[in-house]
Amino acid sequence: MFEVRVEAAFSAAHFLQDYHGKCERLHGHNYKVFAHASGSELDEGGMLLDFSELKKALRAVCEELDHRNLNDFDYFRQNPSAERIAMYIYDGIIRQIPSLGNKDGKSARLSAVDVFETDTSRARFRPE
Repeated sequence: MFEVRVEAAFSAAHFLQDYHGKCERLHGHNYKVFAHASGSELDEGGMLLDFSELKKALRAVCEELDHRNLNDFDYFRQNPSAERIAMYIYDGIIRQIPSLGNKDGKSARLSAVDVFETDTSRARFRPE
């Protein structure tokens, strides 16, 4: 099995409506995001996936979130947790590169998205 990973970053504000603690107040993060693709077959050029294609899609989705209040997005249902942000980014990459949603295990597929709110706190979304 082969895996490639690209990364991007964005800054955004949010609050967690159904949380009781300091995160229920508006605050911000400098998010770091990793997108992982995996598969068992390489193309004729010996690559699983062109890094630049995955990086372009990841950066485009992160740009949608950059310098925004994430609570303004209906997608997050007023609770833009790191888990939901990871799922949003996953879905956004699949919208841009539908072939990465395949489940045949051979071709490249988007296998996980990691969202770091801090250097030590990460949420991961991976499809079943």
